[in-house]
Amino acid sequence: MSLPFVDRSSTSLPVQFVGQPKWRAWLREQSAARRGWIESSSMAGNAGDLALLPGRDGKAAGAVLVLSAKPTLWDFGALATKLPAGTWRLASDTAPVSPTDAAVAIGLGTWRFERYRSKKAKAGAKIIWPQGADKARATAIIEAIMMARDLITTPSSDMGPAELAEAAQALGKAHKAKVHVIVGDDLLKQNYPMVHAVGRASSRAPRLIDLVWGRESDPKVTLVGKGVCFDTGGLDLKPATGMLNMKKDMAGAATMMAVASMVMATNLPVRLRLLVPAVENSVSGNAFRPLDVVPTRKGITVEIGNTDAEGRLILCDALHEGASEKPTMMVDCATLTGAARVALGTDLPALFCNDDTLANELLATGTEVAEPVWRLPLFAGYRRMLDSKVADINNAPSAPFGGAITAALYLKEFVPDDVPWAHFDMMAWNNMSRPGRPEGGEAQAARAIFTTIEKRIKRSAGVPPAS
Repeated sequence: MSLPFVDRSSTSLPVQFVGQPKWRAWLREQSAARRGWIESSSMAGNAGDLALLPGRDGKAAGAVLVLSAKPTLWDFGALATKLPAGTWRLASDTAPVSPTDAAVAIGLGTWRFERYRSKKAKAGAKIIWPQGADKARATAIIEAIMMARDLITTPSSDMGPAELAEAAQALGKAHKAKVHVIVGDDLLKQNYPMVHAVGRASSRAPRLIDLVWGRESDPKVTLVGKGVCFDTGGLDLKPATGMLNMKKDMAGAATMMAVASMVMATNLPVRLRLLVPAVENSVSGNAFRPLDVVPTRKGITVEIGNTDAEGRLILCDALHEGASEKPTMMVDCATLTGAARVALGTDLPALFCNDDTLANELLATGTEVAEPVWRLPLFAGYRRMLDSKVADINNAPSAPFGGAITAALYLKEFVPDDVPWAHFDMMAWNNMSRPGRPEGGEAQAARAIFTTIEKRIKRSAGVPPAS
């Protein structure tokens, strides 16, 4: 999808921005003719309202957009889709939102998933790059998130483990990263037994995707993403309603690929590693069963309390491998539990973290970039709920309480305390369209994670981060 920006234009129309608290005062300052035009358009001056401004020839001479009382980048998210075709320029300062962030929101607002549509949407408005915007940075962020949205929204028939691996290989090729993929029974030979156990029932072989980029001497940053390309629930089969949107169960992988893309495109001085266990949790004669006992890469055994708690199973092998290199920070993303959605809703990812400093940075950065997350506790008192009478640990307690916490505690078993680690449990889907966030797949928390990595790395090097 092409971005809506142009570098310059000999003819362009201005877009003014007015904060909601100043709307009435601004309106009084306009000419009687313009004021009458705006009032006749039923524009109430609410945040997000946009009106075209007439010129003397009766044609549009510009536009005005009402910003919220405390603007974020999302105030600009619908600009390119609300404006009529033509070339437009931002005639007002975007503060307190940076020009770069405004550009990011404008670009993301134009995303549409049209792969299967015979009729594509017509080209909309073009926007001259906001003055002072970091074009390269904005483009890196927009393209990374659009890539993730495309991957998440693609039906599972065209986004299985092989296709997810191909997307990772294309990403690696674009940035000269090394990508190694372990497929099928080779997972057993190379000691990824959980990834194999969950994915073996599908006709589409499971995979472990391993992308490495950057200099070995730079600080290690490891990203891990859940890549369940479709989740039937396994033998603990989901009901039809629970299975309906399980094409998005690989959204953790897509989100981590987006973060990796941003890191590589902005050339951060890190040794990046991206690990994605990619499987389809299917039903067949060789599917893993409830109360099976399965070994892990760490060497401990897991009793399968529920085959529909498969995400934590594939992640545990990848997390153990990622932690083995002792990275300076490790982050995983997963559409892991319905319990997190019950607790926090669909827009607020749950954050679990074994390091208070890292957690506080992610929380603060999430607020700063208008991508908030909420921390939930790794409450040790619930660890007993994962006890098994026949194995070292059970993947899913029978009690229905604290499901997001017990899932995170299961993952914590595979990450040593000396590795700063954050786990995001997210929805990764926009149920309704909002400015900058059209309905469909979403790389939730991706910008917050990327910006936190950037700040940490640049702070350690004594370099201020980009605005």
